[in-house]
Amino acid sequence: MNAATAPIDLSVKLGRLALPNPIMVASGTFGYAREMESLVDLTRLGGMIPKTVTPLPRVGNVPWRTVETAGGLLNSIGLDNDGIDNFVEHHLPHLHSCGCPIVASIAGATEDEYVRSAEKLAAAGGVAAVELNISCPNVSGGVDFGTDPDVCGSVVRAVVRATNLPILAKLTPNVTDLPLIARAAADNGADAITLINTLLGMSVDWRNRRPMLGNVLGGLSGPAIKPVALRCVHQVFRAIDIPIVGVGGIATIDDCMEFLVAGASAIQVGTANFYNPTCSMQILDALPEALADLGVKNVSEVVGTMDVTKTESSGDAAVV
Repeated sequence: MNAATAPIDLSVKLGRLALPNPIMVASGTFGYAREMESLVDLTRLGGMIPKTVTPLPRVGNVPWRTVETAGGLLNSIGLDNDGIDNFVEHHLPHLHSCGCPIVASIAGATEDEYVRSAEKLAAAGGVAAVELNISCPNVSGGVDFGTDPDVCGSVVRAVVRATNLPILAKLTPNVTDLPLIARAAADNGADAITLINTLLGMSVDWRNRRPMLGNVLGGLSGPAIKPVALRCVHQVFRAIDIPIVGVGGIATIDDCMEFLVAGASAIQVGTANFYNPTCSMQILDALPEALADLGVKNVSEVVGTMDVTKTESSGDAAVV
């Protein structure tokens, strides 16, 4: 087979984590896989991130927990889950049988809780990596680990030392200097950075003078946050030397390619799964042709290739 007809290499590496392709599904949008396996060929996914689990069970926030908004979705689920022990015993065996890399998402109230959950996952086997959810805006203290570089670096370092699993740090955009936080995670051993978690927002029922969400505030996801997510990926790509996983408003092959050229090595489909469950498969099917259109043979050749230099047509320098 000559170079002209060679297939496109879709495989990617996120530090120590090797994926068959860059199309993943985001935490909280595929449940524990059983809900989606009749609709999606899970074996084709680059990776799946199940719903975030915590050391102990959580009942989550009071209703309403979700509200549709213009161009997006507000959610205030509150990390409703049955706890890490139940996850390992009842959900992980089935997830492991799905045929794609499983990246377990964990959250905690203390550094030690993150460490203990990661240790239990490593001991159980069946997960390819761990994503540290240090950026959830829907629980008390949920973003504390992702808003201070020292605290972020400390929790990443502690988990890296406690397990040999690849570690992804999922960061919040609700900070003033995201590259600073990302550098702290990278410097302390994270294999990759996931950008971004939801934007803090709210919805109001003005007739009854009440917030729509039971928790008042929630996390905004969907198409409305894509420009912010792209900006975050671009800025962090210029600041760190480890891979980035882009997430936020991705629903089409064009969205996917925008994140790749902005600096993401892989992407996660989130909110789009709720209204188009086969979205990830559609993006994956279109990816080889999109890469071929750019004249490349593998995903890594397009990552971070966006040209932000001054263009002759505008006469203005890009804001970086």
